[in-house]
Amino acid sequence: MARQVADIVIVGGGVIGCATAFFLRELGFTGRVVVFEKDSSYRFASTARSAASIRQQFTTPVSTQMSQFSWAFLAGLKERFGEEGEIALVRSAYLLLADAARVETLRGCHATFRQLGSDIAWLDPEDLARRFPWLNVEDLAGATLGLAGEGWFDAYMLLRLLRVQAKRRGVEFIDEEVTGLELAPGRIEGVRLASGAAWSCGSVVNAAGPFAGRVAAMAGCELPVWPRKRTMFVIRAPLPNKGLPFVFDSSGIAIRPEGDGFICSALPDEDRDPDPGEDFEPDHYLFEEKVWPALAHRIPALESLRLMSAWAGHYEMNLFDHNGVIGPHPEVTNFLFANGFSGHGVMHSPATGRGVAELLLHGRYVSLDLSPLGYERIAAERPIREALVY
Repeated sequence: MARQVADIVIVGGGVIGCATAFFLRELGFTGRVVVFEKDSSYRFASTARSAASIRQQFTTPVSTQMSQFSWAFLAGLKERFGEEGEIALVRSAYLLLADAARVETLRGCHATFRQLGSDIAWLDPEDLARRFPWLNVEDLAGATLGLAGEGWFDAYMLLRLLRVQAKRRGVEFIDEEVTGLELAPGRIEGVRLASGAAWSCGSVVNAAGPFAGRVAAMAGCELPVWPRKRTMFVIRAPLPNKGLPFVFDSSGIAIRPEGDGFICSALPDEDRDPDPGEDFEPDHYLFEEKVWPALAHRIPALESLRLMSAWAGHYEMNLFDHNGVIGPHPEVTNFLFANGFSGHGVMHSPATGRGVAELLLHGRYVSLDLSPLGYERIAAERPIREALVY
């Protein structure tokens, strides 16, 4: 079989890979773009198992700018694509709650939100009690509430839309796993597939999600991005959910409406958060030990909740600083990263895809400078610290 050639190979066909392919065509690239995805059913894909929300409440300018662009893109999909642009977008809000130990940090973050152009309100406990009478505010000292540009949506519907639009524009999607990279000094010359086939290529984009660290290792690069399992629980409770925000409690639990019930979660303790390998079994202990007690305290109506189901997915966790890594490797210059978003990948996928496409077309960022998220910060051990971690 003759060796095939692609101008750009994208390793991984999740929402980041599809967004990159879409924007390459959107911005006018006419060369051959090939996306390799090892599981086109997306049964275990991080995108399909995401809770898929978007917020403006970041304290790092680049993250805020990515949210601003991504929200505008998502909110305009139906106008642009008609019914095909339906992603079940819910315009709602993030409600971040702070106890006395966290209130000054949150106050400082609120000032930064406003400086960065996000429409975020500050709520004192009295405001909280008035707006949300179902909340127990006795141990709360303040909160922030998004007034615009926040909500949630269906991640798989977004992925499907981007994939369909990219395919219509001539992008090729091939159901194959990339198992190796062919290296030359300072560059990648080709990719090897599980089938034994090999392709030559001009550039390679690592959009492999939780497996990004493994793909980077194929290029001789160290990338501290590895999978971490996160569990979502589906509950019903005697509390109307219409119009309720996405609540992030100071205890670490999170809950938002979903259908006629709610979905909720809590982070595992660090010593119980290993690399999950192929494990997608929900961590049910989290519900009994963390989620239910915290929910019953914060929202008394949920004391009599009913657990309906649970699922688990894998985050692509950047163990260095929990922020995305975007852009070329400084030595393997035709190898580009689009990885490590640590839970922000779906919400920032439009901005990431556009940024990577601009790099490939123009050799620089044109519309939004994503260079603070470059790989160089890892090599130089200069982490980006988000002041607010919920």
